[in-house]
Amino acid sequence: MKYSSEQLAWLIRRHGIEMTHLSGGSHIGAILSVADIVAVLYADVMKYDCKVPEWSERDRFILSKGHAGASIYAALAENGFFEVEELKTHYQNGSRLSGHVSHHLPGVDFSTGSLGHGLSAGTGMAYAAKKDGKSHKVYVVVGDGECDEGSVWEAALFANHFRLNNLVAIVDHNHMQSLDFQENTLEIEDFGTKWKAFGWNVIEINGNDHAELKAAFAKADELSHNSDHKPTVIIANTIKGCGVSFMQNDILWHYRFPHDGWEYDSAVSELFANKPEGVADPYTPDGIKDPVLPGADDDIGNDHTFSYTWNTAYPEKMRRVEAKSGSAEREHKI
Repeated sequence: MKYSSEQLAWLIRRHGIEMTHLSGGSHIGAILSVADIVAVLYADVMKYDCKVPEWSERDRFILSKGHAGASIYAALAENGFFEVEELKTHYQNGSRLSGHVSHHLPGVDFSTGSLGHGLSAGTGMAYAAKKDGKSHKVYVVVGDGECDEGSVWEAALFANHFRLNNLVAIVDHNHMQSLDFQENTLEIEDFGTKWKAFGWNVIEINGNDHAELKAAFAKADELSHNSDHKPTVIIANTIKGCGVSFMQNDILWHYRFPHDGWEYDSAVSELFANKPEGVADPYTPDGIKDPVLPGADDDIGNDHTFSYTWNTAYPEKMRRVEAKSGSAEREHKI
């Protein structure tokens, strides 16, 4: 069945909750933030043939932030590359669906997970396509935290130098990375100005809004025909954990998975309440009756960022202990 981008985005989110729940895998926050970008690409933008995954004229796609791989697995399964049932094997021993994106699956052009490599690989693909006179495009989704990697900017320089107007980078700019908000980790703003300085066309949008995403990809296609032949980056401002209220902008869900009880029940119930027409929930078709709700002592709505939770008094206390220990040692030697 061919789904609209809105339907596909919902399915990506629902599969993401189930896959990480069953596997005990991480990165549901990143899966949820990138879901709309991936859905629009597969529903409205890219050329591909699920029956001929290696079709030479297909558009190439790389999810450089490979830790959000469940989003791609879900999109591929729902578009006929393999059976949806296989999604339940995510992260299991012997499964093709490794925790980070694996090229062993049909429809995956490049294995990712070690950050900073996807744009370089995509740039190489775009360069080869230009040299061979091919008309397909290359789309690369990178994380904003991933843009701390110097190799991203080396690829950006290369892409501009060789005028790779067949290359579109999409930054999933959810403003969080690893243990904190991005600006607390390593300042990157003014982000768009940086890309412009590297010679790219820059489009900045709300990356969880399908109308804005579709318009941005149409604009990128239009820009690809300009005489300057620049590559284009779409800075898609998203919300980490988008779609599940208690996961949104909470760094806890970069590593945590929805456990049995209120975490799983609340996430599924929220998604079910916002299920679009024409989509069936493949796991809980009638929702969850009497879902477990969070209690007063449950860890919900708290700030888990490093900058908030780090006890700054602890290192100072340790320095005092070490200083006192050092003084005692010196006195003993005397």
